[in-house]
Amino acid sequence: MTDKPLRVAAIDFLNPAPLMWDLEHPPFAAQLAPHYELHYTAPAECAANLLAARADLGLIPIAALTPELAIVPGLTIASLDEVRSIQLVVKLKSGSLDEDPDDALRSVRTIAADTASRSSLAYTHILFRKFLGIEPEFHPAPANPIAMLQTADAALLIGDPALLALESRDQIERHICLWIDIAHQWRTRTGLPWVAAVWAVRPESLGPHSRTRTQLIDDLTQSRDHGQAHIDDLVREWTPRIPLTPAAIHSYLTRNIHYHLDADCLETLSLFRRYAAEISLLPPIPNPLFL
Repeated sequence: MTDKPLRVAAIDFLNPAPLMWDLEHPPFAAQLAPHYELHYTAPAECAANLLAARADLGLIPIAALTPELAIVPGLTIASLDEVRSIQLVVKLKSGSLDEDPDDALRSVRTIAADTASRSSLAYTHILFRKFLGIEPEFHPAPANPIAMLQTADAALLIGDPALLALESRDQIERHICLWIDIAHQWRTRTGLPWVAAVWAVRPESLGPHSRTRTQLIDDLTQSRDHGQAHIDDLVREWTPRIPLTPAAIHSYLTRNIHYHLDADCLETLSLFRRYAAEISLLPPIPNPLFL
């Protein structure tokens, strides 16, 4: 009997590209196609599809993890310091870049927020409510920084729109702005890496007629390793797709993003959920399930 393919909720952003290498590129894509059925969507929708059993495996924000979902070990989308792709753009009311960054953040009352990732939103809530002790209002908005800053004190940009905004700061800044890297804020205040997403699976989807636990881990780990070995190919592939220079794409994939779910990243998973629970943002997961 042939395998029943696992339905995969995937993200068509730049940062997961190395993780997806074997699933999307020859020769391995053809070998894996009978076992994995790819469906591309936004990060938040990946989680929704997985939780609703419309998908079996997904790259999901850590904010969307539940006790029933099993984390695939060793794999993540994280950053050891500045990630560049999560930017909080704050209008400086003083009009001076000499203003203390924490003072500028404490002056924020409204945030126009891209809602592409629940984790990025949650990290931003933690920054304000846990670390700064204030509660600005968050309003969902399309990822258009000029329009966002016309209606709010700050704009939260997530993923590729954040990378593009960094390359267009002169066109975006109608006011003097402070650009805050949310991952760097987390690193500075906790000493830990910033973790955005993990591969998660519904354990009941693995069985005698689909990929086994060991096969799934091996497939995804090998895909990550092959992707990191083909960064130059990914740069060539993505340069026509996103208006960033090849150098910027290469730097982002090799310096800004970290793809190994190591001990420090696991500590972040625990601390992130604890802080989110302390501010009543997310329920705690004291003992997350691992595949």
